[in-house]
Amino acid sequence: MSGPLAQHLPDATLRRLSQYLRSLTEWGAAGTTTVSSARLARAAGTTPATLRKDLNLLGSHGRPGVGYQVDTLAPVLETALGLTTPWRVAIIGAGHLGKALSGYAGFTTRGFDVVAVLDSSPDVIGTVASGVRVEDAATLEAVVQRAKVNMAVLTVPGPAAQRLVDRLAAAGVRSILSFAPLTVNAPDGVDVRRVDLSTELQLLAHRAAPAGPPMPHRAPPLTQG
Repeated sequence: MSGPLAQHLPDATLRRLSQYLRSLTEWGAAGTTTVSSARLARAAGTTPATLRKDLNLLGSHGRPGVGYQVDTLAPVLETALGLTTPWRVAIIGAGHLGKALSGYAGFTTRGFDVVAVLDSSPDVIGTVASGVRVEDAATLEAVVQRAKVNMAVLTVPGPAAQRLVDRLAAAGVRSILSFAPLTVNAPDGVDVRRVDLSTELQLLAHRAAPAGPPMPHRAPPLTQG
């Protein structure tokens, strides 16, 4: 798949591609060689028609009556999702969330290698988070260069986020995932994705909430005799 097309796929499509890949990876490890569009769509919570549309964008077509070859389709999705690039991740903020993310096994299986964890608290600097020694955030630029960091995850309070984005961008990091509870500005060429946990919880609450109160009953109009 060509690079420009992969870079301009809609976010919703990219999310579904990630779901397809996760299922393909699990099935491939279990020895499954082919999968139907119906099964793959169901695993991703979508429809076969949407799945075929997504995969057609990548130039991948299933065989009627057979479906998709697991070991052929998975590499196509990995390329589309940018997973053929070695991603060396720095987590900045070694609080509860940062430490949890540093130990998330799913990063390694998806090609994301946590190579650095940084924090500004003297109580945390020098401790170990999932096998990685926490370093002083004041040395961010040196750590980025030494560890060849090309992606960063921010799990810091809101006021600290913008300054860190500026420093990371100046150090050459072009991909940043931010959990900070505010929007940050980034220079051209730097992609900052924001994860707002409170918003996600509100969306879940909205979907789980019962429908609004029933409409008041209206008596039928009286007919005139």
